[in-house]
Parts: sequence; C-alpha cells; structure tokens
Amino acid sequence: MNTEPQLHIAVFPWLAFGHMIPLLELSKSLAKRGHQISYISTPRNISRLPKLPPNLSSLIHFIPLTLPKVSGLPDNAEATSDVPPEKVQFLKLALDGLQQPFANFLKENSSSKLKRKLPDWIILDFATPWAASLASQFSIPCIFFSVFTASALTFFGPENELTPDRSRTTPEHFTVPPYWITFPSNLAYSLYGATVLVNNVYSLNASGMTDMCRFGSTLRACKLVAPRSCMELESEYLNLLQDLYNKPVIPVGLLQPSSSSSSSNTKTSDVKNDPILQWLDKQEAKSVVYIAFGSEATLSIELLHELALGLEMSEFHFLWALRKPADFEGEVLPEGFEERTKERGVVTLGWVPQLDVLGHVSVGGFLTHSGWSSVIEALQFGHPLVLLPIFADQDINTRMVEHRGFGVEVKRKQDGSFDREAVANALRLVMLDDDDDDDGMKVRVKAKELSVIFADKERQEKYVDDFLQHLRDHRD
Repeated sequence: MNTEPQLHIAVFPWLAFGHMIPLLELSKSLAKRGHQISYISTPRNISRLPKLPPNLSSLIHFIPLTLPKVSGLPDNAEATSDVPPEKVQFLKLALDGLQQPFANFLKENSSSKLKRKLPDWIILDFATPWAASLASQFSIPCIFFSVFTASALTFFGPENELTPDRSRTTPEHFTVPPYWITFPSNLAYSLYGATVLVNNVYSLNASGMTDMCRFGSTLRACKLVAPRSCMELESEYLNLLQDLYNKPVIPVGLLQPSSSSSSSNTKTSDVKNDPILQWLDKQEAKSVVYIAFGSEATLSIELLHELALGLEMSEFHFLWALRKPADFEGEVLPEGFEERTKERGVVTLGWVPQLDVLGHVSVGGFLTHSGWSSVIEALQFGHPLVLLPIFADQDINTRMVEHRGFGVEVKRKQDGSFDREAVANALRLVMLDDDDDDDGMKVRVKAKELSVIFADKERQEKYVDDFLQHLRDHRD
C-alpha cells in the first residue's frame, strides 16, 4: 500500500484529440496510484473521450469549461478535428477566452467548502501560457507536458529559439540539424516541410501569438518538462534537453493507449461485430497494409488520388481509414478506384477501431502521417512503417524512425508532392517478404525488435513512478 500522501493534479490539454488522449492515459496512470485528477477541457470534448474504467471514475474528475463564441469559429467546434486547418487559429483564440473560467476553477478549489483541495501541480500543454501565470497566483507549480518526441523538442531548441528573436528565420535554416545538437544527427526538415513549418508554427495567427511563442512562453513558466518518451528510444535527446532547458526533463513513458474494446465509448460487442474486423478476419496473415492519417492531417485531392493509385499499383490488400479534405464536397477517390480494388481493399470514411486493426494478425504494415501517437500504436504490434509526413513535428518523427530503422518515407518531389510510383515502391519495400530484399527485411526485423519496448507497458509505467517521485521532490 502506498503510504505517500495523495496528490491533486490538474491536467489541461490543448484542444486536439492527439493531445487529449495521451494526457488522459497519463491521468489514468496517476489515478491508478490513488491520486486525484482534475481533467480540464470543453463539454463536447469531454463527452467524446474514451469511457473511464469503473475503478478510476471516482479519482478522475472532468472539469468542463465552455468555449466563448469567436468570429470565424463554427458553432460546436471544440477540437481541431472539428475545423479545417485554416480555422484552428480561431480555436486558439477561443481557448484564450477560458482564462476567467480557469481562474474560477482555481478559486473554487481554494475554498474550504469543497472536498477537493487546490491542485498540488498543474500539467499544461503547449497552448496556455496564461494558465501558468494564473496558477502562480495560488503558488501552484506547473509541468510542461509534451506529446512531441524528445527529438522534436531538441530540434525546436532552447528557450531563446522559441521567441520572435530566434536565430532561424527562413525555411532553409530548418533543413539542417541545428548547431546545439552536438552529436551526429539526421534531424532536419525537407525544404517543403520547413516552408510549411515556418508559415504555420512560426507565423502570427488570429490569436495574436505564434504557436512557437505559445510553446516557449508556457515552457518558461513551468518547473518541470514531461515528454512522452523513454530513455530506451531517445536517451541522447532527453539528456541534451535537460541542458538546453536548464530544468528537470522527466520522461513519462510512451503512454500506450488501452484497447478500444476496453476503454472507449464503444461496447465490446460492437467492436467484435465491426464489419472492418470481420473483413480482416478473412485476409491472410500480414497481407494487409493499413492506411490512416490521424484526426487532423489531410492531403489535397490531387495527392489523395496519387496515394490511391499507388495503393492500386502495389497490388497489396489494404484498409484505408480516409478523411475527406475539410469543406470538400464530392468524390475524393479516382474514378473507378473502388470498383477496381473491391476484391482486395476497403475504404472507410467512418470511425475505425485503430488499435484493434493494428493488433489484427492480417495487418502487416502501416502507412501513416508519422504522428507520434500513431507510431507508438503501430510499434506495439511490431509493424514496419511507410511514412508520409504532412505538417508540424511529423518530418522530425520521420527522421527519427528512419534513423532507428523501422520505417521508410515515401519519396517526395521538391514541391512536396509525390506520385503513385513512390507510394507503390515504399509499400513494396516494407510489405514484400522477399529474402533477396535486404533493405526491406532490415526494416521488418527492426520493427519487431523495437516492439519489445513499445509493447512493454510495465516498463513504461515505471516512468510514471519516477515522474511522481520528482513531483514530490520538487513541490517545494
């Protein structure tokens, strides 16, 4: 029995499910150890989160804060998946409107009338520097949680590089490893990826602040940094980060999600009867490539067509969880594609039980946008990756995966486009079990080897134990 006093930890993620879900997994890990969690988000986002296990429902308290109406933000839009990319800036503006409701939450918890005390710590995402300022009024220390890899954090640089006065100002500056990485490294963006990065993350948006300045301001105000990573994968970068930030960097492990059949709002019977899983049951072992780009990343219609035709050209069986480009009406697939591939492929526009799909014996590879959550989910099952980064940290994730040897990127042209031949070639390299193909064999073997790390939840949970010990040690 743990005799240490219980902590009250508040958690405040950015309004994207790729951020909310990992922080919910961390919340569950902390609650399993008897700690009280206040999980802060908006009403609609809270209603869409996976259902809590019954044994944790009394320890994790959801705190709904209602977003203010903001010009340019559609009604009921509360997450990045609800809006096209160009409107995410209005979501950040609305998020900034939660300062008073967040302050009210802290004031209410400081009242002796409530059973819950003030939080001992607040775990913040990148987007709310003002939350740390408000917390300081109650002498509550904050933790900077990062869904990004330690590799990505290192590439973005020390705190002085997260300001308008940064040394890197043009896309070309991001196409080489930065000078503060003092060991051999392949971390760099393509020129196209760097241009997208500079035009988005480093540019002013409707909220009046760049994403990187939000990131830097929040980081500066926090006492600890908690990346979603582990020493087995990123020891060099984690150690360097601590020097760059000049504050403790405590990895919390990979926070592998629970199976959808046990932790989501979908009933177990519904998952077992899912037609997608029933279709997979009929396929041969390791014969299917699964394609998905997460809840935010989308491709243009032209590139979706090249991707589809590359799948067709590869002749592999496939399952494609397709998201239409935002605000696009009409057919998104090439004419006749579904009819020509109906004997070996399924395209679905609906919800997909991704963990159950990736864990299915018929799946042999994963074509992904290189989002860190997707990489973690795939490597639990030892799947080699075909990588097609689209924005944000995904170029850096791709470089890290390639360096570790468990994935291959689809070759792009200088303007960021790619063709069907590039898609088919990458799929064949990863999926074809050919004894004469030494490169493909190495990728598959490395993915299987690393699955030992990615699937070992007991080992990853020890990072949460170490994290909690640091919270106790650094509270005062």
